[in-house]
Amino acid sequence: MKHILLCTDGSAFAQIGYEYAAWLAQRIDGAIEVLYVTDLRKQQALQHPDYSGSIGIDAYQELLDRLVDLERETATLHHARAQIVLDDAEKRLRERGVERITKTHRTGFLVDLLHEFEQQTDVIVMGKRGETAGFASEHLGANMERIVRSSHKPCLVTSRDFHPVRNVVLAYDGGKGCQKALDFIVSSPVFQGLTMHVVTVAKSNRDDDRRDKLKLAETRLKTAGFEPVCHLLHGETENAISNYVETHPIDMMVMGAYGHNRIRHLVIGSTTEQMLRRCHIPVWLFR
Repeated sequence: MKHILLCTDGSAFAQIGYEYAAWLAQRIDGAIEVLYVTDLRKQQALQHPDYSGSIGIDAYQELLDRLVDLERETATLHHARAQIVLDDAEKRLRERGVERITKTHRTGFLVDLLHEFEQQTDVIVMGKRGETAGFASEHLGANMERIVRSSHKPCLVTSRDFHPVRNVVLAYDGGKGCQKALDFIVSSPVFQGLTMHVVTVAKSNRDDDRRDKLKLAETRLKTAGFEPVCHLLHGETENAISNYVETHPIDMMVMGAYGHNRIRHLVIGSTTEQMLRRCHIPVWLFR
């Protein structure tokens, strides 16, 4: 893993993402591509409705000319904002020891542009929320959700504050996403030297299947040189895991993403969403 795609909109959450992207780049000796996308909806905000029938041909032409000028001004402002955000990101990353940095500006929709970058990207870093975080503090960023659902690369979703990473918890249920996460942990230098916790949530003490899955994860981690701290938790998955994070010195979480079907997500929300909302730490998501 050598190429990190850092998505930014210049918001407070995105700026914390710079800290974690720099931490990650140093651990893997990787390069960072900083991507800023001007939302196409902003570029399309000015439309050209035909008012000629109601205001007259001459007035309509004057209005049309002004709208064209305004669009040009708006495009220039969007480009200037992109450059400011990208330059600030580069400055912050270099201050944290990152040397290999590229800056990219696109106009469109981030999720639609992802295919341009995903093939050469090993991991995507983005903030939990974006520019509207102050207005919707309990909501997750729409771009973040769309990217995680559409990308097949690991996504590191960063929190509001940066903390040095020493203790990591793997929320493990044996599913495909968790298997990918476990493969990543044992094969990547990212987590070497960190204390790895593994938690599995069971409905009761008699849940031998969950106990066996936890044991398998423990064995793989020990074989890879870790000394994992393993716990079989009980209760509702979201409550059990978030309580563990709150009562232990956990700095980062790793889990499978969106493992439940779409119907369950629409009714009560997925475990992924609940963990992102309730746990104020960065979360690695694997699909």
